[in-house]
Amino acid sequence: MRWRLALLVAAAMTLVLLAFLVPLALLLRGVAADRAVSAAMTQAQSLGVLVATADPQSLRLAVEQVNVDASRPITVYLPDGAVVGPAAGRTPGVSLAARSGSFSVEHPDGREVLVAVQGLPQGTAVIRVFVPRAELRKGVTRAWLVLALLGVGLLAVGVAVADRLAVMVVRPIRSLAEVSDALAGGDLDRRAPATAGPPEVRAVAAALNQLAARIRDLLRSERERVADLSHRMRTPMTALRLDAEGLRDQAEADRILAHVAALDRAVTTVIEDARRERDVPACDATEVVAERVRFWTVLAEDQGRPVSTELPDGPLPVAVSAADLAACVDALLGNVFAHTEEGVAVSVTLDGHRVLTVQDAGPGFDPAAGARGVSGAGSTGLGLDIARRTAGGALTVDRSPLGGARVTVTLNALTEP
Repeated sequence: MRWRLALLVAAAMTLVLLAFLVPLALLLRGVAADRAVSAAMTQAQSLGVLVATADPQSLRLAVEQVNVDASRPITVYLPDGAVVGPAAGRTPGVSLAARSGSFSVEHPDGREVLVAVQGLPQGTAVIRVFVPRAELRKGVTRAWLVLALLGVGLLAVGVAVADRLAVMVVRPIRSLAEVSDALAGGDLDRRAPATAGPPEVRAVAAALNQLAARIRDLLRSERERVADLSHRMRTPMTALRLDAEGLRDQAEADRILAHVAALDRAVTTVIEDARRERDVPACDATEVVAERVRFWTVLAEDQGRPVSTELPDGPLPVAVSAADLAACVDALLGNVFAHTEEGVAVSVTLDGHRVLTVQDAGPGFDPAAGARGVSGAGSTGLGLDIARRTAGGALTVDRSPLGGARVTVTLNALTEP
C-alpha cells in the first residue's frame, strides 16, 4: 500500500509537471528565437541609416566592421545591383522585400531577416541579416535542463512527502494486523495503539481493542462455566462411588471404583484445563497415546478385542495439550468400542510424522457422519469433531485395510519459541 500511494502521487505529479513544463519549454524556445530576431532587426535598422546617407566606401567599411564583431552575417543589396558584405545569392526573399517591405523568412538552418531601405534615388536597398539556428536557440538547452532538474526535484520532493504520509497511514494498519495475528494466536491481552494514524485508523484500533476485551471476557466466562459444570459432576460421581463401595462382589466393586477414579481424574483435568490459560500447549504424544491405549486395553480384554499398537521409540512433542490429545484418543477408541461388535480388532498407530491412525475391522461408517452433531448410530456426533479440533482440522476418514473404518489425525508440530 505504501508504494502504491507513492506511485499514485508520482504519476499524478508527473502529469501535472508535464502539463506545466512542456508549454513553458516551448515558450522559452519561442522567446529565445524572438529575442535573436529582434536583435538582428535592430542591427539591420541601425545600419539602414548608413545605407541611406553614407557613400559606398563608408558603407562597405561599416558593413565589414559589423560582420567582424557580429555572429550574424549582414549583406546589403543596393538598388543598382551591387552587394556589400559577404557574398550571398539574391534570394527570393530579397527580391520580395525590395517590393513589399521588411519581414523575416524561416530557413532550415536559420532565419533570414530582411529590412527594406526606401527613399534612395536608384530605388530600394535591402539589408539581409541571417540568424543561424544556434543563435535562435541560444540558451534554450540550458533553460530546458534547468526546467528538467526543477521538475525532477519537485517530483522527488512530492514522492518523499507522499511516502511519509503513506507511512503515517500504513504503519498503524500494520500494527493493527500484528495485533490481529496476536489475538488469533491466543494473546488476548494484546492491544492496538489507539492514538496513532488518521482518525479512521484510530477508530478501527479502538473497535479492535473493544472486540479483544469482549472476546477475553467471554472466554473467561466460558472457562468458568465449563469449570462449574464439570464440578457439578462430582456429586453424581460421589453417589456412584458410594454405590460401588456397597457392592458385595469386591472385585466388581474395585473395577467400578477404578473407573470412577479415572472419571474423577478426567473431570479434574477438565476443570484445571478450563481455568488455566496457556500460551503454547504441548505434550509428548507417545506417552499420552500409550497411556490411553493401556486404559482401553483393559476393556478390550474383557470384550475379547485384539489390540495392536505401533508407537515411536522415543518422545514425540506435539503442539497439543495432554488433555486434548487424551480426549482425542478416547473419542476415536470410544467410537470403535461403541459402534462395533465385541471381538472386533482395533489398531492404533502413531508415526514419527505425528500422524495418529485408529482403525478397526468393523463394518465402517459413512464419512459424512463426521460432522459435528451428526451421528448415524444414535450418539451425540461429537467424537470425530473433538478429534478434528485437536488436529486443527487435519482429519481424514476412509476404509481400513482391516475392513472397517480408518481415522487419520495429523497433529501439529511443536515450534520453538
